[in-house]
Amino acid sequence: RGGRMGLEVGPEPASVWRAGAAGPAAPPLRTERLLLRPVRRGDLPAVTRLWTDPEVRRHLGGPVTEPVIRIRQRRIVGAPGFHAVIRAEDGVLLGLVTVQDGGRGGETEVSYQFLPEHWGHGYAREAVGAAVARALESTPSVVAVTQEANHRSRRLLEAVGLEHAESFVEWDAHQVLHRRRRDGRAA
Repeated sequence: RGGRMGLEVGPEPASVWRAGAAGPAAPPLRTERLLLRPVRRGDLPAVTRLWTDPEVRRHLGGPVTEPVIRIRQRRIVGAPGFHAVIRAEDGVLLGLVTVQDGGRGGETEVSYQFLPEHWGHGYAREAVGAAVARALESTPSVVAVTQEANHRSRRLLEAVGLEHAESFVEWDAHQVLHRRRRDGRAA
């Protein structure tokens, strides 16, 4: 379901998985209920669930294969731009938010995935909203792409201030690109 959320968007671009693709690691980000911090080795079981859960991967091309999982597990720990979303009250990993500098069209691109048992509690909206706000402190715009059929993700993107900017077909599916500009101009 989602804007790279599982609540996820479309299949991740290969550039997300290149070492150093997102620049230096940002300091942890705290919200009212959450902590967004670099991924740690102990997070790998939950992160692997994100990559293999059919509901999370519904709008992302399906579960990731075992060889790709092994590569991702080696690359994600401490990788810049990848944020484990942790519930502050109990330390449970809820999902991932990725912020990629120079993503689609050279703009900063946000993506997200959350485990199904954490959907519907506003965690994704809180985490993605905070990540977008932080990104807009240093970049002129942020984009996110999701499948047109992923209504939950589209609503989340609109709720955090991203507006529909364009529609296109990619990965054999209708996609929508949402954008938010720092200056508040229309997408």
